[in-house]
Amino acid sequence: MPLAACAARNAASAGLPSEAANAAKEDEEPALRNFRFTTSDGVRLNVLEALPSEARSAKEGKPVIVLVPGWCMPATIWQAQLQTLGQRFRTLALDPRGQGDSEIPAAGYDAQRRADDLRDLLAPLPRVVLVGWSLGVLDALDLVQRSGDSHLAGLVLVDNSVGEPPAPRPSKFLAELRADRSATVERFVRGMFARSRPEEEIERLKQAALKMPLEAAIALLSYPFPREHWRNIVRSFSKPLCYCVTSRYLEQAHNLQRERPATQVEWFEHAGHALFVDEPERFNRIVSAFAQAA
Repeated sequence: MPLAACAARNAASAGLPSEAANAAKEDEEPALRNFRFTTSDGVRLNVLEALPSEARSAKEGKPVIVLVPGWCMPATIWQAQLQTLGQRFRTLALDPRGQGDSEIPAAGYDAQRRADDLRDLLAPLPRVVLVGWSLGVLDALDLVQRSGDSHLAGLVLVDNSVGEPPAPRPSKFLAELRADRSATVERFVRGMFARSRPEEEIERLKQAALKMPLEAAIALLSYPFPREHWRNIVRSFSKPLCYCVTSRYLEQAHNLQRERPATQVEWFEHAGHALFVDEPERFNRIVSAFAQAA
């Protein structure tokens, strides 16, 4: 019998307050499923969903946590968050267009359409903590710029530039993609982690990243905005904001916090770019506390 179930049974048999049994139930594995929705331009996108126990989900006022992966990555990369955050919050992980199990359309690989896809997903949700990682940071910020923040209880931005100084160093990544896409994507996937991952996981993520047409994948890395575009959006965001970064973006985080003092900064000193995979327990605690307070 799972530990949480044993705790609930023992609490009941010992005559303990019902809250103890309820607390034990909250640690049970969430119900997991996936569903699809159709965007306003007719594309079918896949979403993974974790639902807490009936007792917990019945409580009002909890925001929905929505997880947006980075460039060419599938929603399944958020597995540890779905399993843990889903014990307390309804938690959704999106496969953006062309990624994971979502449809691979011919068009829509630009900041505006990606932001509109997020708008379509969030439309029926009353309050959302939106968690964007890597490219998902820019998509989340463009959602705020295009559609406002009325659906948002808060933003968690994970390890990408937000337009603050210093600017990231120039990269040859696009040229390397064109020259040898398979090898470049494999290096990219391996480089996301500071800690070794199973080879089957690396291969699965690599193959997921190769699903999107090359020119679409390159378009996602070529949003035509100056860095100030993102800086202005994030500085003016009026809701709670948490910026989780590795050392690469720590100076940007400090600059943002200086200009926007209410910003919560979390430094993952020993993690890789996919810091929520390298240090899932800490990341989940941060997001859970942030969502609880939002």
